[in-house]
Parts: sequence; structure tokens; C-alpha cells
Amino acid sequence: MIRFVLMVNRQGQTRLSRYYTPVDLNRRAALEADVVRCCLNRKKDQCSFVEYQDFKLVYRQYAALYIVVGVSDGENELSIYELVHNFVEVLDKYFSRVSELDIMFNLDRVHIILDEMIQNGHIVETNKNRILAPLSAIDKMADG
Repeated sequence: MIRFVLMVNRQGQTRLSRYYTPVDLNRRAALEADVVRCCLNRKKDQCSFVEYQDFKLVYRQYAALYIVVGVSDGENELSIYELVHNFVEVLDKYFSRVSELDIMFNLDRVHIILDEMIQNGHIVETNKNRILAPLSAIDKMADG
């Protein structure tokens, strides 16, 4: 099961966070800081899967952004690794070359994309066209 998804920049600033298991608000900041420190301090030639407390971290770097996913021990790390790549491909398709600024200024749309892909900590959709369908409908209504 997916516990959380974080998107952070190289400075460790969180740009997106979505939790699928309850975490106290005052504990989230400490958890995010520790997780980010753990992932950003790793070298490029090291594995993108990290044992962390009672779960695993799967992360991937795209330019200046890191996407970190916390998963339970029973989850397949490679499928989560590919999910992260699929998520970035969907963002690229929607924003045509997604950047950190796109994430910051269109956070609601990024959350819609993430919600179409993951619900209650489980992957429910990977088809890019189906993921983007609700956003296309919203954009058509806004234009019309």
C-alpha cells in the first residue's frame, strides 16, 4: 500500500504532498524533512529504494524535482518506480514539458491527476488518456 507521495525540489522544499495513511500534522513536517534528507543525500549510482523505519521509500529524480513515494513492505518497488515515471509522463503530456513552476501554480490539477492514478493508497489507473479525461472536461467547461 502506498502511504504517501512527496514532490520536493533540490533545496528540500515540498511542492506536493499527499498522504494515504493518517499522520499528525505536527509529525508531517519532521517526517518530510527526514525523508527528503535521506533521499537527497544519496549518490546517483545508489539504488532508488531505501529501507526507512517500518516502510520503504521509492524515489526518482527528474531535473530539479524528486518524487518520493513511501510504501509498505509488501509493495512491489519496481511497480512504484514505474508509477512515478508514468505520473511524470502524464504531467508532461498535460503541461507539455512540466516544470516546478507548473506544479506550484497548478497544484489543484496535479492533485486531480494524482487522485485519478491513486486512491486510498492503491494504484487504480495507469492509462494516460483516462487519467487526463477529467481535466480535459474541466478545461472544456472553462473555455466554453
